[in-house]
Amino acid sequence: MSIKVSVVGASGYVGGEILRILAQHPHAEIVSLTSRQYAGEYVHKAHPNMKGIISARFTGDDPVKASANADVVFLALPHKASVKVVPKLIETGIRIIDMSADFRLKTPESYVRWYGYEHPNPELLEKFVYGLPELHREELKGAKYVSAPGCMASASIIGLAPLVKKYTPSSPIIVDAKIGSSGAGGKPSPSTHFSERYGVIRPYKPTGHRHTAEIEQELRFVSGKNIGVAMSAHAVNQVRGILTTSHFITDTGTKLPDVWKAYRDFYPSEPFVRFMMDKTGIYRFPDPKVVIGSNFADIGFDIDPYINRVVVLTAIDNLLKGAAGSAVQSMNLMFGFNEREGLNMAALHPV
Repeated sequence: MSIKVSVVGASGYVGGEILRILAQHPHAEIVSLTSRQYAGEYVHKAHPNMKGIISARFTGDDPVKASANADVVFLALPHKASVKVVPKLIETGIRIIDMSADFRLKTPESYVRWYGYEHPNPELLEKFVYGLPELHREELKGAKYVSAPGCMASASIIGLAPLVKKYTPSSPIIVDAKIGSSGAGGKPSPSTHFSERYGVIRPYKPTGHRHTAEIEQELRFVSGKNIGVAMSAHAVNQVRGILTTSHFITDTGTKLPDVWKAYRDFYPSEPFVRFMMDKTGIYRFPDPKVVIGSNFADIGFDIDPYINRVVVLTAIDNLLKGAAGSAVQSMNLMFGFNEREGLNMAALHPV
């Protein structure tokens, strides 16, 4: 079985990674690629790494026309743009994987609180499955509409889900997130100018980051409890990668074997979750450097008995497991393919 795929907004960083994966996917045929900025240009104009791999040109077609001959469409559009086209696409019967935040949250009130606007189509929110296979695998099988998670939310949720399943935190969970420059997208700004971006460890969102809403939503899905999350985000001096350091404190205390069991029980055979816990060497804990270019999420932790704290570290490539990789993994589940199809590649090392 093969499927026909359309990618709307294919010239951005996430769109480029979707193309890179789909180009070597055994069951996917790319039938349409759109970009307003690069309409009429060859793909390699936006993605030079794809020269000799994809010879197609971008079109400037609207999403409905671009997806007319496809089985599934990836919407790699800015926030608040997908919500304008999704209702029209739903009318056509096509399956949708949306990469924006427009359908990630389950309640319209959350969009007012975290995004500052009233969702124009609140009736559609429940129709979308949150595209994190590690938590929603069964829902994704056969799903028609998927909303891909935020990158820092993905790393945080994957690392914390086993803990909230077993333990109740005695205080809000603190998440410290560090992300490379590609997380800001390809559109330049003063903060992404090389002279300002190089060498930084810049706290750009110490409080109120929008991915907090996703983390709380999904931890509630896992635990059945309302768990507070306090997140701080930093831009760091690398192009790709995320490291989240989460601080989980509980009154009941934690022991290393019990925490290990919580993680082993929750992730008994996940294809893209790896435990990075080594007593020797330079990569004793997760490090974004060793997941770049892959769909892996590396998890590690340490116990601080002084205040009953578990420190959880998760490393992912923000453009792969944090975006395009999880989206294609979700597509595989939607169509009944092997989950690893198109994604079974090792990370690049060294980078």
